[in-house]
Amino acid sequence: MIIPAIDLIQGKVVRLYQGDYAQTTEYQLDPVEVVKDYASQGAKILHIVDLTGAKDPSLRQIPLIKSMVATGLMAFQAGGGVRSKQDVIDLLAAGVDRVVIGSLAVSEQALVAGWFEEFGAEKIVLALDVNIDKNNNKFVATHGWQQNSGVSIDSLIAHYSSVGLIHVLCTDISKDGTLKGANNGLYKELVAQYPDIVWQASGGIGSLSDITALKPTHVQGVILGRALLEGKFTLEEAIACWQNV
Repeated sequence: MIIPAIDLIQGKVVRLYQGDYAQTTEYQLDPVEVVKDYASQGAKILHIVDLTGAKDPSLRQIPLIKSMVATGLMAFQAGGGVRSKQDVIDLLAAGVDRVVIGSLAVSEQALVAGWFEEFGAEKIVLALDVNIDKNNNKFVATHGWQQNSGVSIDSLIAHYSSVGLIHVLCTDISKDGTLKGANNGLYKELVAQYPDIVWQASGGIGSLSDITALKPTHVQGVILGRALLEGKFTLEEAIACWQNV
């Protein structure tokens, strides 16, 4: 499935380059209108990143997210600096289908595992942003990619599989925002190793040929952000490409 992504800062649609707030591009788009546009092109789910909430949870853009969900046009998964049980409750109450959890899933593994049991594994997406070293070790970065946790993606999957892990959004940090193609080898390896997980690939897609190249990896979701906002191709074209490969 093709999953368009929208990053939000203070109600505005933006994109960060490799997670860096200092490298922000702002787009003159209304988030609710983006939902309507993507739905008209065939989107079934939207990925929302609340970058304001990621910096300050007290400023989480819950009213805006509610207004996007209220369109009733598709399913939604949302995250951005989820740090507490109340954050999870608030996002689910806003109507999102799944809450995306990143850094906390690394630093507070027992806490987050408890949320899997309380809210249900189908309600949580682990967002694992990886740095890959020369020996192909995959370490998860945290805090907006500013810190290398020293925790491997394999150890996290093992931990959360014990509480029913279903959804993982995996980003190769070196590819994000580059529009130079995804790390197909990474996803092929992960899907083969963990076939029961629903994998979402993120980072680097810049052309329809990049989407075609991802198909053999058997990931079940492809996140598209910058390429759509910059008109590299339309969402409708991307969906058709994914379905026709």
